[in-house]
Amino acid sequence: MAVADLLAGSPVLFVILAVLLGLVVGSFLNVVIYRLPLMMEREWRAQCAELLDQAAPEGERPALTLWGPRSQCPHCGHLIRAVENIPLLSYVRQRGRCAHCGAAIGLQYPLVEALSGLAAGIVAWQFGFGWPAAAALVFTWLLLAASAIDFRHQLLPDDLILPLLWLGLFAALFGLFADLPSAVIGAMAGYLALWSVYQVFRLLTGKEGMGHGDFKLLAALGAWTGWQYLVTIVLLSSLVGAVFGLALILFRGRDRRIPMPFGPFLAAAGWIALLWGAAINRAYLNWLGL
Repeated sequence: MAVADLLAGSPVLFVILAVLLGLVVGSFLNVVIYRLPLMMEREWRAQCAELLDQAAPEGERPALTLWGPRSQCPHCGHLIRAVENIPLLSYVRQRGRCAHCGAAIGLQYPLVEALSGLAAGIVAWQFGFGWPAAAALVFTWLLLAASAIDFRHQLLPDDLILPLLWLGLFAALFGLFADLPSAVIGAMAGYLALWSVYQVFRLLTGKEGMGHGDFKLLAALGAWTGWQYLVTIVLLSSLVGAVFGLALILFRGRDRRIPMPFGPFLAAAGWIALLWGAAINRAYLNWLGL
């Protein structure tokens, strides 16, 4: 029996393999989350120095990419060995500390790995073995990386969001989640919807209510799900964002004047819409009696 036939005929096995793959990918996503903003910052500094006809910034060697150099402890510089980089297990075995200097390892690392594995398992169970599941896994991991970066830096990198947009349109060529006209309209309407809100808010208050990355993210989500789910995505993200923000203010004393990134809530709502958007829309229409 071919591997594809085995996975197609055994949903539980496919889910288990998806979870394991998600844990491994989550480890790499942590590299992306940490390094991509640093790489962008270095590139901006180099571009500014070039425009000002200045020498390139010093102290930024070795060259940093997503593939090298090897990961190391930010406290002592200890190079992370393979046995210390097993998703989740290494964190538990080392009790959340560097094996060399004993410094605490950030909770982000096991959390991203766990979320990546859990989300991969849910996607595998929802779609079963096939191209929709493969595409939805890529969608999931790109959203997870972008959300974590936005949460930490209030930045949605084009290096993640634009590929997400184009992949959504590519998936629509084959009708995986939406037909091509719905995907194109979804991308256009998604961008224009938040762009319009941004412009109105700026005219009324003189302030910027959100970043341009949010426009692009909703455009990408519209490309994946089609225009039919944009209202669901915006409502879900606004509701979850409002509840989360209120909880931070009430229970952790967060200053309400500190801006909160909207990207993670958009991403979560878009992921929910891709998996269960049709059921949510039907339930809503039934509730309205339509």
